[in-house]
Amino acid sequence: MNSYIKIGLLSILFLLLFVIRGYEAELFYDPLIVYFQNDYLYTKMPEISVWHLVVDMLYRYVLNSLISIGIIWVIFERKDYIKFTGFFLMLASMILIVVFVFLIRDQFESGYLLPFYIRRFIVHPLFLLLLLPAFYYQKLSNR
Repeated sequence: MNSYIKIGLLSILFLLLFVIRGYEAELFYDPLIVYFQNDYLYTKMPEISVWHLVVDMLYRYVLNSLISIGIIWVIFERKDYIKFTGFFLMLASMILIVVFVFLIRDQFESGYLLPFYIRRFIVHPLFLLLLLPAFYYQKLSNR
């Protein structure tokens, strides 16, 4: 692929990630955004429609995952990386969502840090930051 096309596609894909992050309050139902921004240690947890929250978090996770897969494809152009990324992201979503739902049902009584960071892994493309260096290292070690 031409380097100009790669740079253009990467710019568009990263811009999409920024758009999702910038308009998160308008695009997705997530009362925990405001809750974790304020004094969540001293305030009561807001009323949450768990089903609505989980569906919107999964929708956001899928959008971020598809964009992340696109970024990995543009950078490395290897099908085995795409297959691994897809499987990894799917497995991570199942584990993280189940744990997060149990923590929400518990009203965060066991603490705030675990649900905070699990939510962060669900709604932000943090796995992209882990997979890019791993694939780059794999590429360098195969030479």
